[in-house]
Amino acid sequence: MTQPDLRVRPSAKSGLVHKVTPESAGWGHVGFALHKLASGETASAETGREEVCLVLVTGKAKITVGDESFGELGERMSPFEGEPYAVYIPAGQSWHAEATTDLELAVCSAPGEGGSLPARVIPPGTNPRITRGKGSNTRHVVNILPETDPAESLLVVEVITPAGNTSSYPPHKHDTDNLPHESLLEETYYHRFNPSQGYAMQRVYTDDRSLDVAMALEDGDVSLVPRGYHPVATIHGYDSYYLNVMAGPKRTWKFHNAKEHEWLFDN
Repeated sequence: MTQPDLRVRPSAKSGLVHKVTPESAGWGHVGFALHKLASGETASAETGREEVCLVLVTGKAKITVGDESFGELGERMSPFEGEPYAVYIPAGQSWHAEATTDLELAVCSAPGEGGSLPARVIPPGTNPRITRGKGSNTRHVVNILPETDPAESLLVVEVITPAGNTSSYPPHKHDTDNLPHESLLEETYYHRFNPSQGYAMQRVYTDDRSLDVAMALEDGDVSLVPRGYHPVATIHGYDSYYLNVMAGPKRTWKFHNAKEHEWLFDN
């Protein structure tokens, strides 16, 4: 059985280096783009029928939404240093970003109607970093746009996994609309590594193995999770950062654990 290519390499070294759309991914909700800009360069877009969360992965920028200027935002120059600035933008708006340093700007998107929610800055500390897991399954999580914060479709989170550890583990999935037990959410991962020559392994698979893809993800890659379990394993010597975007028919994160691995929660 031919398996899909779920790894997306950067298309360029600068400018618009990633553009994942529902059409290119073959699904219905999540979009992800990434701009790599030098100081003085700009990016802009209309949100149309989508809501957007801009995440300043690294660097600083002056951000404007419609006629409202949010001034210069950003403070970290590495995704491994502190928490990010982000900006929520509803559907039916325009945005403009002018880099004031070298900048990595992620554009996370999902369907939205607009009108009821204003654009807003999401500063560091809005949802403080938490630690999940223990031992070699320890990872550090910042919920940039969780389901407890206002939005229509989007869920946005970033995770740092120390070298040699696993994350998105024990394996879980969220591919079935069966609330309150499980929600259907598509997901993208944007990967960075420290030092940058590192890599991680990710497996995306279903119970019946009709989907079973193993990938080596390098610095700057995006991985797609249309369905199934999706654990990530780092390698010795290299910390992993990834930015997750999730969306689906209902804005809630309810996952189902792989039964054969549930014993790990007791160890």
